[in-house]
Amino acid sequence: MTKRGHREIIVEWLIESVIRLCGISAILFVFGIFFFVFREGGAVLFKDFKFGEFFFSTAWYPSSPSHVRYGTLALLAGTFSVTVLAMVIAIPFGIGAAIFVSEFCGPKLKETLKIVIELLAAIPSVVWGFIGLTVLNPLIIRLFDAPIGLNVLNGGIILALMSVPIIVSIGEDALKAVPDSYREAGLALGATRWQLIYRVLLPAAKNGLLAAGLLGVARAVGETMAVLMATGHAINIPTSLLDPVRTLTATIAAELGEAPVHSDHYRVLFVIGILLFLITTVVNLTADLIVRGVRKK
Repeated sequence: MTKRGHREIIVEWLIESVIRLCGISAILFVFGIFFFVFREGGAVLFKDFKFGEFFFSTAWYPSSPSHVRYGTLALLAGTFSVTVLAMVIAIPFGIGAAIFVSEFCGPKLKETLKIVIELLAAIPSVVWGFIGLTVLNPLIIRLFDAPIGLNVLNGGIILALMSVPIIVSIGEDALKAVPDSYREAGLALGATRWQLIYRVLLPAAKNGLLAAGLLGVARAVGETMAVLMATGHAINIPTSLLDPVRTLTATIAAELGEAPVHSDHYRVLFVIGILLFLITTVVNLTADLIVRGVRKK
């Protein structure tokens, strides 16, 4: 074998090794993150930790001098309420925009819209927080006569705007992946454009659209700075869209810098991180099971 042949074999082996290492590293990074978070939070979990109070109490007083309590029920309710409202707004708008970009736009308008959508995705979360604080806050006060505009509605709208670009991008790719033969067959049977979308394209692309929605959920659950600035940061179980709330991620961001290192308060914040990790894991596993079930059908 010539030197050139040996060189090509070595280069190919190096490229394969790098690709294999990249694939394995993704798994290692996930386990490394979980190990780091669990190492910090595990110390308090196995030290007479009150799980009932943690999950079912609304009393969050981590720095009380006489009666320390770590209840996350209100934080869970705040996270859930803001995320649900964001998805109620973002999923219909995101999928509708994906359908418009995929099926109704001309080439020039499509490229323009895709650039605008990518720019929306590139806006930092703190800038979205400023928009919620300075634009939506007075607008909600004026429109709804609310005492404060930093509430579930504000946070839900901001999270929806942050999630829409992901949903549009993934949804448009899913619709574009539907074979053209499906469109041609539908038109040949006399279907209108809306019938083609509703009865052919959406069922054919439902795996990708489901993935788009779940990625939007993951984006909303994991967001920190925007909800910290737009929701009012009040420990409260909301009874309306105009109530201020606090989320799990915002609690970690606001208190981790003030909690003494290796104190119980510090470690409980890492327990909240473990809880968030488990929530995202359950969402991803549920999505995988749903997608597999859809594929079998």
